[in-house]
Amino acid sequence: MSEALNPIRGAGTPASAWRGSNRLAAVAPIGIDELLPPGARVAIVAPHPDDEILGCGGLLATLARRGAGISVIAVTDGEASHPGSSAWSANRLRRERVWESQLALRRLGFSPRQLQWLRLRFADSQVGRDEARLVERLWQLLEGYTHVITTWHADGHCDHEAVGRATAIAAEAWGCQLYEVPIWAWHWAEPDDPRLPWERARKLLLDDDALARKQSAIQAHRSQLLPDASTGADPVLSEGTLERFAESREIFFL
Repeated sequence: MSEALNPIRGAGTPASAWRGSNRLAAVAPIGIDELLPPGARVAIVAPHPDDEILGCGGLLATLARRGAGISVIAVTDGEASHPGSSAWSANRLRRERVWESQLALRRLGFSPRQLQWLRLRFADSQVGRDEARLVERLWQLLEGYTHVITTWHADGHCDHEAVGRATAIAAEAWGCQLYEVPIWAWHWAEPDDPRLPWERARKLLLDDDALARKQSAIQAHRSQLLPDASTGADPVLSEGTLERFAESREIFFL
């Protein structure tokens, strides 16, 4: 995660409120074979290292267990997550967050032969300024894929939205099935919020192993889990945020 737009302030909507959401409860379930049929070629386009885990880590753990291969495209290195920090400089974050993401994917169960990991090095929190170039880069990379997963284009974070828009254009050019995952929306939206595209939502239920692997993978992102002693800032991934991603379901917008 990195610098966010205005809706992402304060503690956000608690996980307990989402558990009581009638709209979320009514989301139709979808099986993994319907979401990603056998033989699908899958690419995950993540604005920052950790978004792939938060958004669909349970799905990825299930794919890893089945021996499926995937590609993860990290658009930025997440180097803007600690503004003004002397403890977490941009250069340190570029190194640490890349390593954290690779560790997280190993914790999901992927072997090197199953995983292709690509790093595009766009500027964190400034992807929208270079969106046309990102469309072109993704168009080059997505040839041959059948399914693409990325962040929702209205998620409330500048990079999440720019990456969502760019990925949609590139995926459509190749005829890929596109799925969007909400990440920051769980923070700023309300339990029955009409701003969420409920009609396009599907719910993947996670088994205990997939959920446990996802939680272990989230813990690999050490830079996002610790308070910053140099600025006094709280962890980027607060306890409330982590609780929202501890549910045994993941939501995909078709």
